[in-house]
Amino acid sequence: MRDSNERPQPRAARERTSRAPRPVKRRRVSDEIVRKPRGSRRGLALGLLTLVVVLGLAGIAGWYSLLRNESGAAPGAAVQVVIPAKSSSAQIATLLAAKGAVPNALMFRIRARMEKADGKLKPGTYDLTTGMDYLDVMATLEEGPKTVYFTLAIPEGWTIGQVAKRVESVTGVKAAEFERIARTQAQDRDLVAKYPFLRANKTPSLEGYLFPKTYQVKDGSSARKIVEQMLAQFGHETAALDLTYAASAGVTEHGIVTIASIIEREASVPGDRPLVASVIYNRLAKKMKLQLDSTVMYVVGNKTLSLADLKVSSPYNTYMNVGLPPGPIASPGLVALQAAAAPEKTTFLYYIMDHKDGSQSFTTTYDEFLKLKAQAKKGLK
Repeated sequence: MRDSNERPQPRAARERTSRAPRPVKRRRVSDEIVRKPRGSRRGLALGLLTLVVVLGLAGIAGWYSLLRNESGAAPGAAVQVVIPAKSSSAQIATLLAAKGAVPNALMFRIRARMEKADGKLKPGTYDLTTGMDYLDVMATLEEGPKTVYFTLAIPEGWTIGQVAKRVESVTGVKAAEFERIARTQAQDRDLVAKYPFLRANKTPSLEGYLFPKTYQVKDGSSARKIVEQMLAQFGHETAALDLTYAASAGVTEHGIVTIASIIEREASVPGDRPLVASVIYNRLAKKMKLQLDSTVMYVVGNKTLSLADLKVSSPYNTYMNVGLPPGPIASPGLVALQAAAAPEKTTFLYYIMDHKDGSQSFTTTYDEFLKLKAQAKKGLK
């Protein structure tokens, strides 16, 4: 029985009061210690590894940019560096690094700025060595060149006589002495030993072998020294020429230089040079006379040729003689030499200059040549 004044409690309340309180579930300390830090440690390790990689890459990039030897040249070799007037420090740094005088252009610029050498580096021709200390190079360039050099520019297609006059006007070396050596010393034993490409030349003249280039000639150089400077340049420029085709056609290395000199005088447009070479090779193969005005002009001078000139008695007169002349008629450049060594493969036997830009038309037959010649008389294309 229950007291009539006692109010019945709701069922839910009775159940709540009758049940024992549930214990609070606590995380184990070991879970907090083991599980959380495991992910944190991995992240930390990955972060450290990334930092190491980034720093390593940055170090490599820094070494590559500032410390690498850009030219790859071994230290201690003599090298000549020409610093043009009004060169910036950046341009000077590039020239020095390209020659190997300093290992790295960027490092030179940084050191020059640190030493406040910008604007103090003097132009001129310097005799340096590869792998020099940056400060030593800066001091040398601030002081200026100790040796006087002349800038001697020899154009393509010039003869020995023209070169000799330029040599005298620039360096003071007598043209007569220079010309004497250049015209008579091709068989000199010492020269042939030093410059093996002269072995195929059976003439006494070095015509064609005085390579056209801009030279830095030291004050006081003798005529022979200047000649040898040009011969050395010829050897350097032609070292990579492929002589295979010429040899298969029975043309010697001296013959290549001779053909190249003719090309230099006959073709004024670069694209015509391999085609002019093909005409020469095709005529040689057929044992036709080359009939080239340029070889006659070498004998009688550069002038409008007369019929009498075409009959002049000379081994260089290709209107009168079959085959190549005895030797070159001028100093050919590298493009002409390359064309002479590897001519275009054609059947052309004739050409005529009939365009206003100096380019030529080529043909296989004489009749077509006569038509082109008649058209050229009416006006250039």
